[in-house]
Amino acid sequence: METLKQRIRHVPDFPKAGILFYDVTTLLKDPQGFRLAVDSMATPYHDRGITTIVGIESRGFILGAAVADRIGAGFVPVRKRGKLPYQTVRASYALEYGTDCLEMHRDAIDPGQRVLIVDDLLATGGTARATVDLVRQLGGTVEGLAFLIELVALNGREKLQGEHVMTVLQY
Repeated sequence: METLKQRIRHVPDFPKAGILFYDVTTLLKDPQGFRLAVDSMATPYHDRGITTIVGIESRGFILGAAVADRIGAGFVPVRKRGKLPYQTVRASYALEYGTDCLEMHRDAIDPGQRVLIVDDLLATGGTARATVDLVRQLGGTVEGLAFLIELVALNGREKLQGEHVMTVLQY
């Protein structure tokens, strides 16, 4: 996986001082790197009966749609408040200073559907936990969460205890 790490740009002090941002756009533009990243995220979920990939805004849309294609599943976006045109369900999560929320279309998941949640980054786990809650609110079964990158020091897995979490790269 060092091959993938070499294709990810590190941007210091973004979006604010003291933060090291892992920019996956440099990986996405590289055909071999993108293919390896998607294959690494999709392979553990082949033949698991997953019918729907839920991708978290915004890089989760890119990776999630590609993983859905690889395993033969449908794709559902999870967006920030007010971005979806139809009736939605909502789940809130904590930010450093306050709260935010994510939404999904009310008819996006059928009861009993087997779902894999995909995003580029597991950091504090707030958006992932809110997405799990949305899927379950609609009656879906969360089969797992797949992330390209995990920032281990931020302890995001703590908010996802009891869930099957897979990450390709850890920092």
